[in-house]
Amino acid sequence: MADVAATGLAAQGEAALRAATRQTTLAAWALSSVAMLVLLAAPALWNGFPLIFPDTGGYFTRPFEGTLHLGRSAFFGLFLDAGIPLAFWPIVVAQAALTIWLLILMLRTHGYGGRPWLALGIVAVLSAASSLPWLTSLLLPDIWFPAAVLSLYLLAFRSGAVAPWERFALGGVIAFAIVSHMAAAGLCAGLLLTGWLFGGIARLNLPKPRLGFAAAAVALGIVLCPVSNWAITGTFAFTPGGSSFLFGRLVEDGIVSRYLDDRCPDPSLSLCPYKRIVAEDDADGWLWEPDSPFHKLGGWQGFGAEESKIIVATLERYPWLHVTAALNDIVDQLTSFQTEVSLEDNAPTLYDFRQWTPQLMPSLMSARQQQGRIDVDLLNRIHVPAAALAMAALIAALVFRRRLKIKPELAALCATVLATLVINATICAVFAHAVDRYQSRLTPLALLTVMLLAIDWWRATRLGATSDLP
Repeated sequence: MADVAATGLAAQGEAALRAATRQTTLAAWALSSVAMLVLLAAPALWNGFPLIFPDTGGYFTRPFEGTLHLGRSAFFGLFLDAGIPLAFWPIVVAQAALTIWLLILMLRTHGYGGRPWLALGIVAVLSAASSLPWLTSLLLPDIWFPAAVLSLYLLAFRSGAVAPWERFALGGVIAFAIVSHMAAAGLCAGLLLTGWLFGGIARLNLPKPRLGFAAAAVALGIVLCPVSNWAITGTFAFTPGGSSFLFGRLVEDGIVSRYLDDRCPDPSLSLCPYKRIVAEDDADGWLWEPDSPFHKLGGWQGFGAEESKIIVATLERYPWLHVTAALNDIVDQLTSFQTEVSLEDNAPTLYDFRQWTPQLMPSLMSARQQQGRIDVDLLNRIHVPAAALAMAALIAALVFRRRLKIKPELAALCATVLATLVINATICAVFAHAVDRYQSRLTPLALLTVMLLAIDWWRATRLGATSDLP
């Protein structure tokens, strides 16, 4: 009887120890999760209001006005509008929470699950040394670009390590990103193609990607673009603006001006009377200045046909000029990745706030951003060199992956992130024009990958390949 009693007491003790350990783990995750959430929302909290951009108003007013607008997703506008009753703070929380979940999933699928303080440490480094918290705090779809890339990578290379519900959630993130911004469709499609090409090159020694589920998510996102526009605005169409953004880039590169010099005067070209203005204009001025020829000629609706005609004509007349200009723009975009915080150009969004959400104007206007009290230069003294060093480290890691004994899945992550940066730079530079924000929204991926490489190297060299982190 004594042995039975002793055995029972031992079992009870073990159960109590397991319960205590579980409670301690839950407490650690709760504390670290709150801390990560605060870090990723810190710019908005410090600002006193979620960060805005000149484009923000164009998004959240789409459901109010029931119309499509140049490059502004009605679907993402509906997402933003869900946060209006609480001054958009739910949007910041949702974007930060999504980022935390993806980072934890990345750790778990690479053998570092169940480590709340490691997750917190990574978020702390990313918050200090990258644009990440400025993306999660911003009322734009920018954070959904890196979220889509991580989701696609996990589905392609780590799908066996995620649960079925997580696969569907990752697919949902990809589809959400694409419906929120058409450039995400090009980025994800480019990554699918790159993954398929890399998977067929045995010399690269990368894991064979599983692209079926990710491809289905990309297709779903593309299908939902016109469907969501129809549901919200009554117009079954993709978000307009593709040819207009491209035309703006051709204006900035001087290609349109050369065409007008060769053709004008020509009664079939309504742009001829504005030849001098076009020669002095840039992409932003062409697209967004209210008195630009683009708007005087009817914008994307009234000028669209002539716009497309001129684009095709310049491709036929000056193919080499197009190639050289595009390559220069791609290089420019690849090397432009400063964190951007708009301080002086938010007039369009401020106007929309006054029109549609006047109750939020006092808190919006009292924010540091509207008072010009954010030192962007100070941010970029850290963010720019950190991003540049991280990107260089990824290239070195791929070149010397055998010598460094980098695991195939981490080599695949390096390749995915580098491909992401190149594809994004190509899409944005060719179909719009080089802007720091377009590239800086993806540079945190490079720093995250370098940290995962460093953690894996530390475990293998300092603790032994089979040891575990504390």
